[in-house]
Amino acid sequence: MGELLQPTHLLLILIVALLLFGPKKLPELGKGIGEGLRALKEGMKDTPPEQPKSPSTEVKGPDVKS
Repeated sequence: MGELLQPTHLLLILIVALLLFGPKKLPELGKGIGEGLRALKEGMKDTPPEQPKSPSTEVKGPDVKS
């Protein structure tokens, strides 16, 4: 199989988006998507690293010595 999004696919998506949203709304839509992706990247960068899990607190029975 070839690439997932070839230039002809991107052109077709752009034409469909232009027909659906119109030429006035398309820049606003692109700006909103860009801001959303930027916020997502920033949020992923600011997350603290995962804390290691504490050892389980198992109750052990008395030591039996032979």
